[in-house]
Amino acid sequence: MSAEKAKWHKAILVPVFLPAVIVITLLVIGTLSAPEKAGELFNWTLAGITDNFGWFYMLAVALFLVFIIGVAISRWGRIKLGPDHCEPEYSFTSWFAMLFSAGYGIALLFFGVSEPVLHYAEPPAGAAETIGSAKQAMQIAYFHWGFHIWAIYGLVGLVLAYFSFRHGLPLSMRSTLYPLIGEKINGPIGHAVDTFAVLGTMFGIATTLGLSVIQINTGLNYLWEDIPVGTTVQIIAIGVITLAAIASVVAGMDKGIKRLSLLNMTLVLFLLLFVFIVGPTIHILETFLQNTGAYLSGIVERTFNLQAYERSDWIGNWTLFIFGWTIAWAPFVGLFIAKISRGRTIRQFVFGVMFVPTIFTFFWFAVFGDTALNMIMNEGYTTLISEVQDNQAIALFKLYEELPLTSIISFVTVLLIITFFVTSSDSGSLVIDSLASGGMETPVWQRVFWASSEGIVAAVLLVAGGLGALQTAAITSALPFAVIILISAAGMWRALVIEGHQYNSLKSHRHHHRRGVNAGPDYWKKRLAGLVDFPKKEPVLEFINGPATESLKKVKEELKSQDWPAEFTADEEHNRIILSVERENNLDFAYEIRLRDYLLPEFVLSNDQNRETYYRAEVFLRQGGQSYDLYGYESSDIINDVINQFENYLHFRHHSPGVLPWDLEKHDEDLNDDIETNK
Repeated sequence: MSAEKAKWHKAILVPVFLPAVIVITLLVIGTLSAPEKAGELFNWTLAGITDNFGWFYMLAVALFLVFIIGVAISRWGRIKLGPDHCEPEYSFTSWFAMLFSAGYGIALLFFGVSEPVLHYAEPPAGAAETIGSAKQAMQIAYFHWGFHIWAIYGLVGLVLAYFSFRHGLPLSMRSTLYPLIGEKINGPIGHAVDTFAVLGTMFGIATTLGLSVIQINTGLNYLWEDIPVGTTVQIIAIGVITLAAIASVVAGMDKGIKRLSLLNMTLVLFLLLFVFIVGPTIHILETFLQNTGAYLSGIVERTFNLQAYERSDWIGNWTLFIFGWTIAWAPFVGLFIAKISRGRTIRQFVFGVMFVPTIFTFFWFAVFGDTALNMIMNEGYTTLISEVQDNQAIALFKLYEELPLTSIISFVTVLLIITFFVTSSDSGSLVIDSLASGGMETPVWQRVFWASSEGIVAAVLLVAGGLGALQTAAITSALPFAVIILISAAGMWRALVIEGHQYNSLKSHRHHHRRGVNAGPDYWKKRLAGLVDFPKKEPVLEFINGPATESLKKVKEELKSQDWPAEFTADEEHNRIILSVERENNLDFAYEIRLRDYLLPEFVLSNDQNRETYYRAEVFLRQGGQSYDLYGYESSDIINDVINQFENYLHFRHHSPGVLPWDLEKHDEDLNDDIETNK
C-alpha cells in the first residue's frame, strides 16, 4: 500500500464513513429529484413517530435526567474525567462559552420571544390570551429549554469523557458500550452505533443551521427591505456562512472555535443586559423568580404529560420536536463538550453543564419572553401575536421595535446569529469528523468535507419543506440514538460500580504511614525534616536514580523469582522509573516514581526572593498521580509502599472481575503530555 493510500485509510473509518455518506447522498439526491414527494414523506414520518413513539421520547429524557443527577450527587461524583492528577484544560469562562455556543445559542435567539408569544396565543390547554395562558406559556418554555435539554447533552458528554479520558478508549460513541460488549465495539455493532451518531449529528446540525438561516434572512430583510425573504436567499446565505465555518474549522479548536465562542458570549450578554435594562426590569426579576418556582414545582407532572386525553399536533410540533432535535444534536454537543472537559470531576461537569446554562436560559426567557408578554398584556402591543404567528423568525426583531436603538440592536442580533451559525457548523464538523475516523487525528480536507455536507443538507431540507422538513429530520434521526444513549448509560453505570470497588479497595487497604516502617524513636524528626525540606532537582534525581531504582529492582527480582512477569523501566527523558507487572489475563499493575517540580510556597520565601522551584519524587499509578512524595524514604519504606499498592491492586482485581482495560499506549501518551505541561 502506498504512503498516500495508507494515510487515507488511517484518516477514515470506512465502515462508519461510507454508510453515513451513502445515506446522506441518497437523501440529497432523492429530495432534489422530487421535493414535493419528499415533503409529503417527511410529514407522514413525523406523524407516525409522534403517534407511536412519543411516550418513548418522554420516558427516555426523564431517565437521562434522573441518571445524570444521581451520578453527580453520589460518591462517584468525585471521579475525575481523566487521571487523578490532571487539571482542567480550559478556564470555566472559556469552557462555558464553548459549550453554550455549541449547545443551543441559536435556539434561544429563535424561540426566546416566539415560543412564549405562541403559547400565550394558543395554549395546549385552557383559555388563550389570559393571565393563566401567560403563566403556562413561560412554564412550557422553561420546561422545553431547562434541565431536560442539558441532561441529554450532559449524559452523552459525560459517558464519552469518562470512557475516553479515564479509561483510554477512543473518543467515540462506541466506547460507551465497552462494559457491556467488550471488544465487539470494534466490530459491526460499534460501526453501527457510530454511523447512527454521525447521521443524528448531521441532521441535528442541519436543523439548527436551517433555523438560523431563516432568522438571518428575516433579519436582513428587516434591516434592508430590498433583500427578499425566500429559499434562494437562504441557500445563498448558507453557502457564504459555510465558507466562514470552513475557515474556522481549518483554524482549529483554540484559534477558531474558542475565539468565536467568546465573541458569541460577549454579544449574548450585551443583548441580554440591554433588554433587561431598557425593558420592564422589576417585572422581569419578579417573573423570573415566580416562573422558576412554578417550573420546579411542576417538573415531574410536565415531564410525563403526553396529552393522552387531548389528542392534538401540539406535542409533536413542540415538546417532541425540541427533545428529538436535542437528542439528534446530542452526539455533536456531547462529544464536543467531552473534548473540552478533561480534568473536571463528574460533579463539576454536571453542575457546569446542567445548572449554569439552565439558570442562564431561564433568565433569558424572562428577559425576552416576559418583556414581549408585558408589551402585549399591559402596553397594547397585540399585533405582535399575529406577526409572530405569520413568521416566528421575525419575533425578536419586532420586539426591538418597541425598544430604543432598534436598528443597532437588530444588526448586532444578525451578527450574533451568523457567529452562532459558524460556531455550530465548525464544531459540528470536528465532531462528525472524529466519529467517522474512530476518534483519530484527521487531515483538514476531511473536516472541510463535513462542514460542506452540513450546509448542503440544510439547504436541501429547506427546499423540501422548510421548518417541517427540519423538524422531521431531527425527530426521526433521534429515535435510534435515544436507544443508544440509554444503553451507554447502562454501560457507564457498570463501569462506575467497578471503579467504586477499586476506590474502596485502595482506601480500606492503604497503609497511611508509609515512612518509617522500621522507624526508631527518632522517626518523628525525620518526618518533620521531610515536611520543611524543599530540595532542588539534583538531590531528588539522585534519590530516584539511586535508592528508588534499587528498591524497584529488588521488588522486580523477587516477583520474577515467584514467576510473576515483572519489568523495570528507566525513562531518563522524562525523569521517571517504572515497575510494571503484566499478565495475559488483563492484569496490568504499574508503580511509577516521577520527578515533579513546583514553585516554592510563599511562606518559605523572604521578601527579597523570587519564586524558586523545588522538586518531589511522586508516586503515579495507572489511575494517575497519588500526590505523595517519596524523597527521603529508606529502601525498606519504598519497598513497603510498592507492596502496599500492589496488594491494593490485587485485592481490587480479585473482587472486581471484568475490569475495564486501560489502553497502556494511550495512558503513557497522557502521562508524557502531563510531564511536558508540568515543565
